[in-house]
Amino acid sequence: MSETKVKTKVDLVISNAAEVVTCIGEGMGDIGALTNAWIAIKDDKIVGVGSEEEVKSNFDINQTDVIDASGKVVAPGFVDSHTHLVFYGTRVEEYAAKLTGNDSEKLKKIGITTGPNRTVELTRNTPEEELFEQSKKRLLTMLEYGITTVESKSGYGLTTESEIKILEVSRRLGKETPLDVYNTFLGAHGFPENMTKSEYLDIIINEMIPQVGERGLAEFCDVWCDEGYFTAEESELILNAGLGQGMKPKIHADAYSYIGGSDLAAEMKMVSIDHLNYTPVEVMEKLAEAKVTGVLMPALDFAVSHKRPFDARKMLDLGMKIALATDLCPACYTESMQFVINLACRLYKFSVEEALKAASYGGAQALGLNDRGVIEAGKLADLQIWDVPTYKHIAYELGTNIVQTVIKNGKVVVNR
Repeated sequence: MSETKVKTKVDLVISNAAEVVTCIGEGMGDIGALTNAWIAIKDDKIVGVGSEEEVKSNFDINQTDVIDASGKVVAPGFVDSHTHLVFYGTRVEEYAAKLTGNDSEKLKKIGITTGPNRTVELTRNTPEEELFEQSKKRLLTMLEYGITTVESKSGYGLTTESEIKILEVSRRLGKETPLDVYNTFLGAHGFPENMTKSEYLDIIINEMIPQVGERGLAEFCDVWCDEGYFTAEESELILNAGLGQGMKPKIHADAYSYIGGSDLAAEMKMVSIDHLNYTPVEVMEKLAEAKVTGVLMPALDFAVSHKRPFDARKMLDLGMKIALATDLCPACYTESMQFVINLACRLYKFSVEEALKAASYGGAQALGLNDRGVIEAGKLADLQIWDVPTYKHIAYELGTNIVQTVIKNGKVVVNR
């Protein structure tokens, strides 16, 4: 007599999906799309992906919740690997004034601070609870657009007290919302107006980083390496100090000039390098060889009308790992990765497949995470269901939200 196969009982099944975008495959253009597929979930993990027959033969789905995805698409939850999630207020007056010319002087005359200093001023002076509530609203909107993991940078405090306040708000957001929030210390986002750069550099290295490390408030340390900000040498000092406190290095580099930040990223084999507008081709090759993920932000280039948009096509063709991110911040106010994908495909020569993979698998790689960003047995059940018949709608539909359902850690957290 043959033994009866004992099937694993699962908690949730997604059935009859027109397409399942696994994001598994060689290169950024291979998304491993399956048709008429089923997904089995137990606890917070995916345990099976395949045909109806495969899932039913391996898993006990009796008395299991089933989501019928007939005519719909299932994709990994988006991983947004570059945001400035926690800040207070907006720069809407400045933005509106600049639409038909630079009227910043008019704003100054009526007492409205412009540029990043306005955000620093507002964020420093806002009580923690108000900062939390405004940031939470943004984060939950991101979830409705299919983002399930977010990186959150400090950098709008520029004092030890306010940088720590921002990171503590981020940490709380990760505990009190369904999303995973990974913190990045970015005290080196600029300089306070009341001290020299060398004085502030000393505070970052000898005061901020030790206190952030002691509290365990950040997974990553970041620095803006560009003309008028921090040099490659200063960036290396900051990032090595962060490494000493257990924070993995990231870098803002080559956004407005090339001064060696991208070379440093390759030498240190950083988790990611972000912006890349002025990166030379020979340095792109070094980054590809070092397997450093390049984080590109089409919405930021669009929002500020960047004079030199990044060359995504060259990076992709050279084999660089690429992530797409929102760069949500006061200068680039978008909570939608779908909008970012629209821009990447229409303006930056991404294929739909490359953009999709960069927004999920690529984002996970930019955070050093191997447990998400793909649909595969053993990975986190972070998924989204789109009410469209093919994944290509993600680049086709402009200004709509195609997400119907979001599943985080195996639980339905959005059902539109």
